[in-house]
Amino acid sequence: MTFCEVINCDMMKKVSLSARRWHWNTKGDRLMTGKKTTRGGGRKRLFRRGTVPGAPPGTMEIDPEASFPKITLVEYDGETLIERTVKNVHELETLAERPTVTWVNVDGLGDLKTLNHLAGLFHIHSLVLEDVVHAHQRAKVEEYGDNLFIVVQMLSRENGVLNREQLSLFLGQGFLVTFQERPGDCLEPVRDRIRRGKGRIREAGADYLAYALLDAVIDAYFPLLEWFDEELEDAQNAILDNPTHDIVSHIHTMKNDLLFVRRAVWPLREAINALLREGNPVVSKETRVYLRDCYDHTIQIIDMAETHRDIVSSLMDFYLSSVSNRMNEIMKVLTVIATIFIPLTFIVGVYGMNFNTKISPFNMPELNWRWGYPAVWGIMVLMVVALLGFFRKKGWLGGN
Repeated sequence: MTFCEVINCDMMKKVSLSARRWHWNTKGDRLMTGKKTTRGGGRKRLFRRGTVPGAPPGTMEIDPEASFPKITLVEYDGETLIERTVKNVHELETLAERPTVTWVNVDGLGDLKTLNHLAGLFHIHSLVLEDVVHAHQRAKVEEYGDNLFIVVQMLSRENGVLNREQLSLFLGQGFLVTFQERPGDCLEPVRDRIRRGKGRIREAGADYLAYALLDAVIDAYFPLLEWFDEELEDAQNAILDNPTHDIVSHIHTMKNDLLFVRRAVWPLREAINALLREGNPVVSKETRVYLRDCYDHTIQIIDMAETHRDIVSSLMDFYLSSVSNRMNEIMKVLTVIATIFIPLTFIVGVYGMNFNTKISPFNMPELNWRWGYPAVWGIMVLMVVALLGFFRKKGWLGGN
């Protein structure tokens, strides 16, 4: 085998090993195989590009794993409420005279034809639809004429894994269209308020509905951060009790998860602030008052996330300090044992030299003494007791 063949063979082995350890799923997430993953191993990346670089604006590529859109229509005012599932998107073309608010919710982004038809009905720009389909957007607010396009990230925890889902809102005069990647969300409290007619949601317009949805998404962050509180406390107790290497992996996972939360929440502050600005006819002055509460909650969440990240960093220092202290205790015990045996080893070594006592009277005359052996043992025991007393007096054995 030539030198080049050896190099090529070695490279192929490395490539094969890398292929066995990693694979890519259809959503572009890198997953590890053949190795136990951490709690955050199933977390979806916050950024996942959906189009080829350099593609024309408005280009959309549907995720092959995306579910078929399920459309729910909610129409209400102060007196009436209509809630139904739309089986065919063409049913929206024959809507009767619209009440005060029309809410169209789309769960699933797996059919481009349905999405394009909705875009035509509600005059949704192609760039908006592109951002809806390619669900990797940061939280933002964009104006399209008299309409607003809002993007927020919904975070949830399932089986110890942090998941992200993009919620896109297209707000116009008297209507709101929302897009979600998959069924299941944190918006059920808003739906219940609409059904029961409690609060001012049935009396207000579509802008207040958009506020209510944003408020529900923001409020869902608090239980997640409370869960981080419990995890951090458990990690601290585990470090005090038994600092193992698994705790380091857990701390590292929490640090990455908190960074994930920060990336989702940080731009949300700017988005809410954009809704508070004057001059937008879609958002009324009354709704801006409530949006200030969302802004305050966003600031609070950001502060909590930053505090948790600082605590995680201090936990790593705490772990290293705890391990160092345990190592010092071990070294102290070993040092005490070694120090005790040093004089004992010296005595045993001296009496192991085996000088001939017949040649000279100075060659260990105590070897012929009747009590020589017990005397040596007595000296060694006294030395051990004296050293232990000295160590205890110095406080090296837990004494004062």
